[in-house]
Amino acid sequence: MSSQSPPSLASRTPEDREFEFADSDFRRVCGLIRDRAGIALVPAKRDMVYGRLSRRLRALGISSFREYLDRLERDGGAEWEAFINALTTNLTSFFREPHHFERLREQLGTLCQPARLWTCAASTGEEPYSMAIVACEAHGSLAPPVRILATDIDTQVLATAERGIYPLDRISGLDLELRQRYFQRGTGASSGLCRVRPALRKLIEFRPLNLLAPHYEVGAPVAALFCRNVMIYFDKPTQRTVLAKLVRHMAHDGLLYTGHSENYLHAADLIQPCGRTLYRRTRTLAS
Repeated sequence: MSSQSPPSLASRTPEDREFEFADSDFRRVCGLIRDRAGIALVPAKRDMVYGRLSRRLRALGISSFREYLDRLERDGGAEWEAFINALTTNLTSFFREPHHFERLREQLGTLCQPARLWTCAASTGEEPYSMAIVACEAHGSLAPPVRILATDIDTQVLATAERGIYPLDRISGLDLELRQRYFQRGTGASSGLCRVRPALRKLIEFRPLNLLAPHYEVGAPVAALFCRNVMIYFDKPTQRTVLAKLVRHMAHDGLLYTGHSENYLHAADLIQPCGRTLYRRTRTLAS
């Protein structure tokens, strides 16, 4: 048996791969996804790009990446949405980074008016539903004075989020009381699945939003803005541009919840740390 590993998808010759994928094709993909979604792809992502976009080539009956990208730039339309959906990464879970939800519950307990919350990378819905559960627990009601806006650039994951249906193992780590209070267990053909209770879904508005858009139509200022593990896909200039737009929608005393691997030293004039991966608007912006 040979001890050599098979070549990666990106390192194979065009004859070895199903589709022709030249260096120039990868560079074009990187430029297009950066311009459309702000995502900065590194060379190590080449295999991922090939694997994910190959599905689009098969679906459209196209034989090379050059032809696909030519058609994308020429005709665009709905294929831009499919292109972005294919290249966005969605990794989430219920109550991911639990300390944030403990802090959110404390924050909600101090607000004397109806609260608006926003998660700008809602993915498949686990984050906004976790926020909704916290709101219900904080107020001891299935109809707390809270409205949650859940946005994402990926329309496919948003559709999953709005349905609110998950495999049971997605909620296996939650306390039994929370599972019983906020989820309905499927039976028969839906065995092995669970559905978020309708009262929880009513607290959330799901809406597509591209963080590269010039303006965000999000309504009144938000008390809590979850922007976690999003900025890691942007370069520093894009991070700053996006952050400058986000903070405009924060209430004067609002909190920005960020990912544990994200650093905002380059934006100290926009936000200031106030806890573990928590930020407030700077005094200048808040005045």
